[in-house]
Amino acid sequence: MFKRNEVISNEKINTLIGQNTKFEGVLHAEGVIRVDGEFHGEIILNGNLILGEEGKIFGNITAHNIVLSGMVNGNIKASNLLRICSSGKVIGDIHIGHLIVEEKAVFSGKCKMQDSNECTETATT
Repeated sequence: MFKRNEVISNEKINTLIGQNTKFEGVLHAEGVIRVDGEFHGEIILNGNLILGEEGKIFGNITAHNIVLSGMVNGNIKASNLLRICSSGKVIGDIHIGHLIVEEKAVFSGKCKMQDSNECTETATT
């Protein structure tokens, strides 16, 4: 299980959207995804998402755990943990189990926090 202080190593990444990559559409996936490029659309993930410092997501995200160092303009649903790192920026509403916002991070939107036992919806469609 993903712990609040656990760091996801690069060895565990199943899908990578690289720094010079732009992607548009709806992404359904399982496992760990890292986005270092630009994504326009919706991410529905049965797993964890890592957004690198140069990464940008314009659209909604559903995942178990999310670590953001880049920018998200859209709504986020994390059934467990959302971590907004110091370089991270979120513009949109969040619905999460746990939240960590580091110093200098930006969050502009509404937050709905639930006990992770109550937030049982999965990221599958």
